[in-house]
Amino acid sequence: MSTDARSKIEKLREKIRYHERKYHEEFAPEISDPEFDKLMDELKGLEEVHPKLATPDSPTQRVGGEPVDEFKEVTHTRPMLSLDNTYSAEELREFDGRVRRLLPDTEFDYTVELKIDGLGVSLHYEDGVFVQGITRGHRFGDDVTPNLRTIRSLPLRLTPSVVPGDIEVRGEVYLKHKAFEWINAERKKAGEQLFVNPRNAAAGSLRQLDPRITASRPLNVFIYGLTAPEETPFQSHDEALAALEEAGFPVIERRRRLPTIEAVIEHCLAVEAERGRFDYDADGMVVKVDSFELQEKLASTAKHPRWAIAYKFPAEQATTTVERIDVNVGRTGAVTPVALLAPVRVGGATVSRATLHNEDEVSRKDIREGDTVLIERGGDVIPKVVEVITEKRTGREKSFVMPETCPACGAALHRAEGEAARRCTNAACPAQMRERIIHFARRAAMDIEHLGPKIVDQLIEAKLVGDVADLYGLTVEKLLPLERFAEKSAANLVAAIEASKGRGLDRLLFGLGIRHVGERGAGILAENFAGLDALIEVAKSKPDQLEELQEIGPIMAESLSRFFSEPRNLKIIEKLDAVGALTELARPEATISQVLEGMTVVLTGTLKGYTRREAAEAVEARGGRVAASVSPKTDYVIVGDEPGSKYDKALSLGIRSLNEAEFEEILAGRLPGPG
Repeated sequence: MSTDARSKIEKLREKIRYHERKYHEEFAPEISDPEFDKLMDELKGLEEVHPKLATPDSPTQRVGGEPVDEFKEVTHTRPMLSLDNTYSAEELREFDGRVRRLLPDTEFDYTVELKIDGLGVSLHYEDGVFVQGITRGHRFGDDVTPNLRTIRSLPLRLTPSVVPGDIEVRGEVYLKHKAFEWINAERKKAGEQLFVNPRNAAAGSLRQLDPRITASRPLNVFIYGLTAPEETPFQSHDEALAALEEAGFPVIERRRRLPTIEAVIEHCLAVEAERGRFDYDADGMVVKVDSFELQEKLASTAKHPRWAIAYKFPAEQATTTVERIDVNVGRTGAVTPVALLAPVRVGGATVSRATLHNEDEVSRKDIREGDTVLIERGGDVIPKVVEVITEKRTGREKSFVMPETCPACGAALHRAEGEAARRCTNAACPAQMRERIIHFARRAAMDIEHLGPKIVDQLIEAKLVGDVADLYGLTVEKLLPLERFAEKSAANLVAAIEASKGRGLDRLLFGLGIRHVGERGAGILAENFAGLDALIEVAKSKPDQLEELQEIGPIMAESLSRFFSEPRNLKIIEKLDAVGALTELARPEATISQVLEGMTVVLTGTLKGYTRREAAEAVEARGGRVAASVSPKTDYVIVGDEPGSKYDKALSLGIRSLNEAEFEEILAGRLPGPG
């Protein structure tokens, strides 16, 4: 192989990376597009002649690979928590007060940065090379690595010696305004449905099963932080972002390190004033305690980090007319009044509906059909009515009266003491049916592959399902008459439904869509009850006993009691039992030895008997934590076929590496002896 060819290819790659950075990150291109394309064509030609010199980090790999049938689900090394929101200077001061109470007599700085309205991603690098990208999710996300490779502003190789070679960062994928307008113009020409806003368009583009479609859309990315800062040499968030920027990442903009909350407020208001000048959507500022050590001390709640908060910009507003007030029945039975509006542009989108929340809100604001109203997109996303412009009333406006019975099934609506919403408690209510079935099939619930919203609509329209239990009565013969169903697709769906029968009590409880019972609550209940019958008995007769369980409060206990006291809900449970969907409800994890309690494990290579997600879940079920990279704090590295640089680093640090057989010994509750 020619040394000259290798040298020429490397020089071309460096030259292309330089011009990509000048164009996409510094916005100061030095060559024309045709000149750039000529460099890229030259590199492609050389790699075709010398295929052994083609590498995953080459700029030519951005063009997009072959389409896939579905995205692979991946476990995040750490949950991607959302931020708590604040909307005023006073609320920022309250946040500062909470932090200072948790850190008495401690001096610290804040870092403040722009909050991009995009799609969250987690990006993994090994030996400085981009190897995997995952979408946002509390525990799990979709592997969209080929699609992320197409983003020109995302570096495929990092500048050496600036940041550790093995690193995980998180950021936001977004579209600039001009790019969004171009995409919608192209979709309009093709007769396709237009995207509502840039965030919607970015999400739709990144989640394409064909990476070549993603490559045709000019997505961008901003990086806003490290995933495991304690495993890096940096002391603070601001220091880490500066190093990430030097390594080649486009880091979040309008960043300042400030000593007091008053300086933070001043900066937030200054950036808010120039909001209209941004060429992308930003809906606020993020305020973070800068020190990584103090972030670790402050830790997180189940939903939000205690060391950070989002200051949201005020929503944009417009006036329009309420043409009619309708009611919607949601998945949990909440009956919500909705204003149907004369279409109006606000915050970059056309709005024709706005939630009125509940009957008390309608009464308090005195919203009537025919009123002229001021609306805004809360957080620049959810439209709501701010106020009625009463001076424009003509006397022909019509007051709204909330129905006493469910508009879909006729059941009486229940309004619990202290709550604003009326609810239909009939789980078989037709209006709730679609959303309940979609929720039941979610990955975090019963994980029924191939059962998406469009299929659910077909099943309901054909009267094949009336509740979630009816799914288990579907057969290939029943599905074949439906549009888009062939023998193979029908068999796949039936097999996926059958496979969901043994998902476990936690996922069944979450899948039933019981109000106030999320993934965490369902898991706690499953850990304390061997089966559904035992839980139902306690929920119906002694709901106060549920409150004795950690993290189960009176609101969740009351909700469980009401759900399992409704005869129509119990009928669904009986149907699930009759078709065998409740045969494997006990959570074996509850009795698993916590052999890895407090230990950190890293996975590398391909295991023959486990997917990466299955292996990670097995570690977590035994009390361990799965980390993205090897550090001196790592206890074990599980090594499969074709391990990466993590294995080499474990050897250099003297960390115990285990093969798959030894990993299975751990899963059986036995730690390996001295290596």
